[in-house]
Formats: sequence, C-alpha cells, structure tokens
Amino acid sequence: MVMTRRKFVGRAALAVAGSAAIQQARSAEAILEDKPREIPLIVSTWPFGQPANDAAIKILLQGGSILDAVEQGIWVTESDAGNRSVGLGGLPNAAGVTQLDACIMSGPGHQAGSVAALEGIRHPISAARRVMEKTKHVLLVGEGARIFALEEGLESVEINSAERYEAWRKNRAAQIRPKETGDKSKNHDTIALLVLAANGDIAGGCSTSGLSGKLPGRVGDSPIIGSGLYVDNAVGAAGATGIGENVMRYCGSFLVVEYMRQGLHPQEACLETIRRIARQDPKGTDLSINFVALDKKGRYGAAGSGPGFRFAVTTKSASGVQAAPAVGKLVVGPAGGNRP
Repeated sequence: MVMTRRKFVGRAALAVAGSAAIQQARSAEAILEDKPREIPLIVSTWPFGQPANDAAIKILLQGGSILDAVEQGIWVTESDAGNRSVGLGGLPNAAGVTQLDACIMSGPGHQAGSVAALEGIRHPISAARRVMEKTKHVLLVGEGARIFALEEGLESVEINSAERYEAWRKNRAAQIRPKETGDKSKNHDTIALLVLAANGDIAGGCSTSGLSGKLPGRVGDSPIIGSGLYVDNAVGAAGATGIGENVMRYCGSFLVVEYMRQGLHPQEACLETIRRIARQDPKGTDLSINFVALDKKGRYGAAGSGPGFRFAVTTKSASGVQAAPAVGKLVVGPAGGNRP
C-alpha cells in the first residue's frame, strides 16, 4: 500500500499527540499520593458497592476464591430490592420487563463468561460464572441464557410478559414513554466489582438491569468483555458504569487496562481513557461514563466524565467510599447513567 506524504504526516501527528498525552499522564502520576498498598483489595462502583465489597473481603479472609468473592459480593447488590438498576429490582424496559446483563472474568487462565437480556433469574452474575466454567462459550443471551440458568438450578421467578408487551406496543404507537416509579434518590447504575487477592491473582464482575425504558433486547456494555469489564492477570482490571453505548464504542475498560500496561497509575489510566474518548466523541466530555481500576501492585483509582461519581474501596483494615476526579463539568445526577 502506498502512503501519501499527507497521510504520513497526519498519522505521525496523531502518534505524537498520543505520546504527549501519555507523558503528561505519567507526570501527573508522579505527584499522586503513594498510599499504602494493602492486599487483598476490593474496588467497586458507587456507594452501594461498599456492602458488596464487605461481603467479598469476608469471603477472601475465610479462604474463599477470588471468583467466590466476586460472585457473592455482587449477590448483595443483586438482592437489594431497593436498588432500581441492578438485579430483579431494576427498572424495566419499555415492555415492562426487567432484562438483566452480567459478566465475570478470571485473571488466571484469562477466562470469561457473560449473559445478556436475561429474564427472571435472581442472580445473573451466577449465570455468567456458569457460562464461563461449564460451557465452551463466553456469552449467552435471551431465552437461551434463561434456559441454561434454569438447567443449572439457579433461582428464578415466573415470567409472563404478554400483557406487558401489549402495553409497550400501545405506548410505542402513541410515542409515550412509561413513567419511572420509586425513590430516585438512591438510584444509580451498574455494579462493577474488582478483586485483587493476596497472591496477586485478579478477578472481576459486572451486573446491571440496564437502561430503564430501553428497547426490549437492548444490551449495554456490562456483559461485553472489554467494555463493561476487563481483567488481565499480569496488569490489572477495570470496570465501567454509566451510559453503556458511550463505553461500548470505545472498549473502555480494555483501554484503561492497556494504559496501566503502559505504566500509568490506575487513576490516571481512568482519566486518560475518558480524555481519549472525549477527544474523539462528538459529545466531548458530556458522556456520562465512569471507570474504576486496580493494578497488580495494589494501587487503585477511578474517574468520571463529570463530577459526582463515587466508588467503594475495601481492604482487611478499612472500607469506605471515595469521590472520583472528573474530566468534564456535567455533574452525575442521582440516577447515574441508567436513566434516559
């Protein structure tokens, strides 16, 4: 292939700009507070991630595996009836049905499993783990995912969507969006939970009911490996939360891990990922996306496209919620990114 001088110069300029951004991020990393690195370490999205973290660290300290910690930690959030964006308590799609997405990833062996548009299963994270451990596949969707989960004996609830579908059809014809109900003050979206074990192994999981009022069958970033979650046992892990479409189009969590591979601190990797997406996306920083990350060294960080994102950090000696730095100015509202 013949490359014109103009194309060569353009590509060289982009490479220089990218290199400059990395060098700037590394300079910022140098002034980050070098906090004591305590392992095992659990990091998750949103304040509701703290109870999940507490359950996960307990599993680890009792001798459980990193996958047990991820799964049973996320169970806590999936079981919270007051959480309107994770588990069966999540707000429904436009047809009045709650469809769940989840994934899990294990650093050792670089294994992954996920489910999408799953209906009526109490713990989609458990279905995702079974896809990873008991099939040769990575992703199962819809009715196939539900049948698989039922065959695995996972807890379920009855599904009867005929009346709900008819109401959705009428509303769609009239171009009326179903109204949200419930207290929005505690509504946020996806839980992404990352675990670094004492032996250095890493695992992570992600679970959500997705965007409320979404078209039936819509799948966001949460069950997509490299978008809502990515784990590399030699480097670290990252998870995402917010408007899934804005994460999916850039393989956001994978990008965070790749920046850590290049030497960036997890916090700077999250920030630089958002900056890179904002440079390319027409919306700029008005993206409603957020990332959490940890690395093999026991360092952690998070960032949002706007102020207001908080994340939970838990070790053997402490557990709490921290505010993440922001790239832009669009404040994260009380409903996170899973509201239209």
